[in-house]
Amino acid sequence: MSVLVEFAMFPTDKGESVSPYVARIIKMIDESGVPYKLTPMGTVFETETMPEALKIIEKAYSLLEPDCNRVYSVVKFDIRKGKSGRLVQKIKSVEEKIGKEVSK
Repeated sequence: MSVLVEFAMFPTDKGESVSPYVARIIKMIDESGVPYKLTPMGTVFETETMPEALKIIEKAYSLLEPDCNRVYSVVKFDIRKGKSGRLVQKIKSVEEKIGKEVSK
């Protein structure tokens, strides 16, 4: 099974720059060992199960909760049985169809 998750999570009570708080979350995801991609508007990661994906979301919130009074988050899931490695494969599939690499 492949659970692709695209999410953003950040405090809304810490001013314009929230990168120190986002960095906490990215560090945790990196240390978890799941494949992920950081984008300017959020992060995409892939797990094998929904409980594993939800655990990462919960951990992300727990990193902000102690010193953030308000946290914004948006989460999208793409769940597919019988597949894995879709974090990379979905992009490759589009690139093959247009005949050029679009991701760097």
